[in-house]
Amino acid sequence: MNNVIQLFPSIDPYEILNVNVSSNHCLYVEQSGNPKGIPVIFLHGGPGAGTSAIYRRFFNPNIYRIILFDQRGCGKSSPYGSINDNTTQDLINDIKVILLKLNIKKTIIYGGSWGSTLALLFAESYPELVSSLVLRGIFLCRLSDIKWFYQHGAHEIFPDYWEKFIADVPQNEREDILKAFHKRIHGKNKNISSQFCQKWAEWEGKSSSLLPSKNIIDQFSQCSESLSKIETHYFINNCFIDENQILININKIKDIKCEIVHGRYDIVCPFKQAFDLHKVYPASNLNIIDNAGHSLLEPGIKNKILEIFSKPNELI
Repeated sequence: MNNVIQLFPSIDPYEILNVNVSSNHCLYVEQSGNPKGIPVIFLHGGPGAGTSAIYRRFFNPNIYRIILFDQRGCGKSSPYGSINDNTTQDLINDIKVILLKLNIKKTIIYGGSWGSTLALLFAESYPELVSSLVLRGIFLCRLSDIKWFYQHGAHEIFPDYWEKFIADVPQNEREDILKAFHKRIHGKNKNISSQFCQKWAEWEGKSSSLLPSKNIIDQFSQCSESLSKIETHYFINNCFIDENQILININKIKDIKCEIVHGRYDIVCPFKQAFDLHKVYPASNLNIIDNAGHSLLEPGIKNKILEIFSKPNELI
């Protein structure tokens, strides 16, 4: 892509809230941009990754009321890395609590990767609260989608990364890599847990961009504990949803406008997931980024997201 669209300048939140959503969990929630602007809530990936200040910069602060929050156990939410009372339905309920707390009747939802999963599930639960969806790196959370990245599929593309990823897994446990990592990440030996947390984050970070990116790998490394603990917890439980639940229930949001942005060479969440979604979702528009992998920071993906949000009248 020749024309590079610049991110908006860095801004600080005008409000930071700590929202108690259960007896165990307190969520970090922030608002930035225009307090009277068009609400847009940002759903981060993982599950377990957390938000970053750079995410504010995808939205024109004069036009949008930008809501970022760290999901249960992530980022600045507490307790960090906790999997207690941490399921998909809990996160769906948390979004509703945040919108009620902020007195937002309807919002645009941006979600990338796991954030796209959560955005779709929330919209199917509360379509009346959603004005439109902007989704990147679609993850439908089917068993085949999980197995692609953690058992068969992605390892054919990145055999060198994969070999390093599974090097410390005994041969007799390699038929279920997710189970092997879950056992060690959640085990009592803190040194082994830490080692496998780092391996988990490194595998995802290395696989997330079309070309190697130290910045992206470092980003994953910084949240390795929460990412690995929460992802393994969710994935071993099939993300606490029924098989193919998102597509089965798509009729509930058939009239909600949705912009889908997906890298042609996404190895973490292969493009077929976006294609499958688009085929059954009449109100969706599919934007294929030919020179990109998975990450939001891929230049082509970044440009398309900025372009979509530069046309607010098409999103409300």
